[in-house]
Amino acid sequence: MATLTPEDEGKFLVDIEGEQLGIVTAVEDNTAWVDPEPGLGESVLAAFGWTEKGEDDYTVSGDAVDTVTDEEVRVHADI
Repeated sequence: MATLTPEDEGKFLVDIEGEQLGIVTAVEDNTAWVDPEPGLGESVLAAFGWTEKGEDDYTVSGDAVDTVTDEEVRVHADI
């Protein structure tokens, strides 16, 4: 388990095999909101940390997160 913080916004969420599942758009109370299909514009904004929750975002609890690096949030569970 890893602790999620607002500094994780804009990072890619990846599964245990390294497949990208989306971009973290917001973090609150150790829960990440993830955009599963970010467009090119959203990807560019995420690179600068300018993201916000959207209607199609899903949540991932910090309990499902294995590691957090400078570029990605990696989950250990199948979500």
